Amino acid sequence: MSPTSHLPSAIGSPITEDDIANYLANTPDFFERHAELLAAVQLTSPHSQRAVSLQERQATLLREKIRMLEQRIMDMIRNVNENMVLSDKLLYWARTLFLNTDVQALPQLIADELADQFSVPQVGIKVWGVAPQYASCEFATGVSDDAKSFATSLTEPFCGVNTGLEAINWLPEPQAAVSLAILPLRGLPETNGAHGGVAPAFGLLVLASPDAQRFASTMGTDFLARISELASAALSPLR
Repeated sequence: MSPTSHLPSAIGSPITEDDIANYLANTPDFFERHAELLAAVQLTSPHSQRAVSLQERQATLLREKIRMLEQRIMDMIRNVNENMVLSDKLLYWARTLFLNTDVQALPQLIADELADQFSVPQVGIKVWGVAPQYASCEFATGVSDDAKSFATSLTEPFCGVNTGLEAINWLPEPQAAVSLAILPLRGLPETNGAHGGVAPAFGLLVLASPDAQRFASTMGTDFLARISELASAALSPLR
């Protein structure tokens, strides 16, 4: 079969760019037989209006791909470093909680250490269903049944803008809260019950920032979920 057998008859049907592309793809030795064409081809540079050779254009494209790969590698390294920093802060925060011997001071300690370790402008916390000796403490009062139901309805931390939820009032400066992260506090999963194996919430952690993007609705919540789990475990002596 001759090289031109891949091309349609120009009389029967006009040759299209796709026909030419298919021909070249199916005839890899074409440029071996016509090597002079490679040197003669002139293309517009992607970075200027001057004409460059095919080889120079390919080299430019390869350099651009290398630059993009280097950027991706740097982003990956930066993410790894940031994750390591967060992990260290989480470990330090958890260690502080579990070394604490004053059970009644635990809720405020959780809030203060979160604000300090993770640079959160405002943190609020409420816990209910506590033992009788803690029922009159500030952290265990002022929570409506609606707020408790809302906490139980959360299957994962909620992130988004301030929409005036009751939990906002637990913050030192509610009017300064623009974006929020609301973390349900709950015990171990139930084996049977009305909540499908998920234990009812016994508290809420509220993180707030004046920055609308700090706790955006599109952010991942895995790290916040770990904070919720650790805080829930640390608070278990109150119940």
